[in-house]
Amino acid sequence: MKHHQPHALTQSGPSGHTEQSGNLELSGLSGLSEPIGPSAQSELSAQSEQLTLSGHSAQLRPPALVRLLTLLGPGLGAFAAIYAACELGALLGALLVMAPLGASCVLAFALPDSPLAQPRSIVGGHLLSTVIGLVLLHTAGSHTWSAALGVGLAIVLMQRTRTLHPPAGADPLVVLLGGSSSASWSFLVTPALLGSALIVAVAWAYHRLGSKRPYPQRWL
Repeated sequence: MKHHQPHALTQSGPSGHTEQSGNLELSGLSGLSEPIGPSAQSELSAQSEQLTLSGHSAQLRPPALVRLLTLLGPGLGAFAAIYAACELGALLGALLVMAPLGASCVLAFALPDSPLAQPRSIVGGHLLSTVIGLVLLHTAGSHTWSAALGVGLAIVLMQRTRTLHPPAGADPLVVLLGGSSSASWSFLVTPALLGSALIVAVAWAYHRLGSKRPYPQRWL
């Protein structure tokens, strides 16, 4: 009596057929001599996904030098503006720097999109507030109440003339409390006008050549 041996590829069941066929197809496609099991497939897939993600993150991450310049840029711009004002003032024998201009640099270089950082606000705000301080100094004198009144008037008039610039609110105090160095009407030109205009010019050059941010948003 002859016994027939079962064929080597005889299906032992639905699940066995599926696993064996899948292994044969994977081994044929990959060119490997042995089939790839499910765990190996999962590991290869995870490694491939990790490499893809790392490649994308490497492309999106800016170079270290660019990040450093972005971080230090506003400070470098302010340094250039104040240094230029000091050196140019020494060359011309004129005062081009006063304390509120340092605060103006914060807006001009770090927040160039702000309405408070536009040339109309920087130059106009310093001019108007300095005028208020000089008028009060020459009419009422340097007193506690006149200094306080100067700051209040500066805020109101800057709002009404669309020249609101927070650092300029300190200009009346500089004039009224600064002594003889700020008592002359020439203080309106140097440092108020020329100093603030110089900051705007340096900020314009810095954003045009360095930060590539649009500045100013508007001139007037």
